[in-house]
Amino acid sequence: MKRILAGLFAFPLAAAAQAPAPPTCDGPEWKQFDFWVGDWELSYKAADGKVLNSRNKVTKILDGCVILEQFAGAPGTKLDGHSVSTFDRNAKQWKQTWVDNTASYLDFTGGLADGKMILARDAERQGKKFRQRMVWQDIRSDGFKWLWQRSDDGGATWSTQWEIDYRRAK
Repeated sequence: MKRILAGLFAFPLAAAAQAPAPPTCDGPEWKQFDFWVGDWELSYKAADGKVLNSRNKVTKILDGCVILEQFAGAPGTKLDGHSVSTFDRNAKQWKQTWVDNTASYLDFTGGLADGKMILARDAERQGKKFRQRMVWQDIRSDGFKWLWQRSDDGGATWSTQWEIDYRRAK
């Protein structure tokens, strides 16, 4: 009986020793969004034309497999939100989920194309279907431009709804 019990306990240990190591997130795909990691000062125009400033802190978490965004709206605004992004190795694309204090939930997919990171989604409001996307462009070590865009024709044309200039915080 002792031999049987010893064998039962040894089997999981032997199986674990033979199991392949879990995949890591240190390949080139997981570095495509590294330009976004950091503390950022943001500036953008409100609907009334007034320039607003806010903050965004972006870090890598969970062994470098996930990018966590912590957005703080401009003083006097009530928008605060978080996103998590990861490269889905099976789908071979980036995926991001955004949630905020207005109970918004948005999910995006996409990737790097022509020096721009583009994540998009299908959306529907009041029975009308449209596309939304985020574009990180003009990427430099000290900043970039972020665009929030909408397409009512399935993605043939895009209109910019919101434009944010990112600068590394000092």
